[in-house]
Amino acid sequence: MRTSLFIARRYLVSKKSHNLINVVSIISVVGLTIGTMALIVVLSVFNGFEGVIKSLYGTFNPDLEITVSNGKTFHYREFPNEKIANLPGVFGLAPVVEEDALFKYRDQQFIGTIKGLPADYKQMSSLDTMLIEGTFVLQEGESNFAVAGAGVAWYLNINLNDVRHLLSVFVPKRGNASSFQFETAFNNELIHPAGIFSIQQEFDEKYILVPLRFARKILDYSDEVTSVEIFIDKSTDVDDLQAGISKILGGDFVIKNRFRQNEALYKVMRSEKTAIFLILVFILILASFNMIGSISILIVEKLKDIAVLRSLGAGKKLTQRIFMLEGMMISLIGGVAGLVLGFALLYLQQQFGLLQLGSGGGFIIDAYPVKMKAVEFVGVFFVVQFIGLLATWYPVKYLFRKEVAVKLN
Repeated sequence: MRTSLFIARRYLVSKKSHNLINVVSIISVVGLTIGTMALIVVLSVFNGFEGVIKSLYGTFNPDLEITVSNGKTFHYREFPNEKIANLPGVFGLAPVVEEDALFKYRDQQFIGTIKGLPADYKQMSSLDTMLIEGTFVLQEGESNFAVAGAGVAWYLNINLNDVRHLLSVFVPKRGNASSFQFETAFNNELIHPAGIFSIQQEFDEKYILVPLRFARKILDYSDEVTSVEIFIDKSTDVDDLQAGISKILGGDFVIKNRFRQNEALYKVMRSEKTAIFLILVFILILASFNMIGSISILIVEKLKDIAVLRSLGAGKKLTQRIFMLEGMMISLIGGVAGLVLGFALLYLQQQFGLLQLGSGGGFIIDAYPVKMKAVEFVGVFFVVQFIGLLATWYPVKYLFRKEVAVKLN
């Protein structure tokens, strides 16, 4: 093994008789370096965007959401909220009411969703950090206030400074309406808009947050809720807590973590990441064809050396191992160099935000987000080495058998 490695290293660094071999070898290393760097950079930037999206959804969605398995609402007084609240790791528990509604402000109308929240919801959630105008207040004494999504506020042309106009909320009456007239078919309540939040388009163009008591009143609910949101400590294992809550609730309720609450979104992100990874791996495979050419030409050039080694008693496996190690060193240099350069570029982007998203000010973040994962660096390294192994195996096993056998006989 030492003999093979020594000769392979000499072949790699020594000057060849044909300059073309040097050029092809350099191209092979550069191609693998650029391909490896592009692969780890794209994966890390994708991780960054994934983290941003998850944080935005995590601002609106709770850690766990509990809904009834059959039907739409359930009585909160029958819900074991105290048992769940006393579980280790549970930070907060909030009964929630959601219902589609028609909103009317001055002459503008919009169909969206009201989300009734308890008075202490602000202490459990970080929704108030997403406020772009006004104040995050839902109730003060007997007064009720609404916090609208930026999209809903834009469609309705809501002016928070105009105290003369209130927001009208219409929801269908429960049961059969006495007639088909609008006035008798809907419950209607007025509420003052106090703030506007902006998280993500899906939420901004759908929700208006209102007090839980307001939602129950307009829907003719007593203690019914549509869901219960659970907020947990950061150090708590979500899966373990979910299993504990499931034992308490049994099969009458459905418990959703953040993945299940946005299952379609997370599946799309994973699919996109996998597709990008496969595309870049394919580009690396194309770049490895330079290695096939480099090793093939090197084998032809070193036929005399192979003959000398054979005459000195070297076996076929030893001579093949020399060129296998030659190719693996090329892929090793390219892979390591690509990862080092990729890490340096990602670190600079992470610290200084060299590549900006735009100057319009309409983005949540200013620069491309980056999140490096050690497991991906290791994975990319082994993928590059595997591609290098395959690119070396073909000329060594096939051309070595055909070309060398003819020349030596």
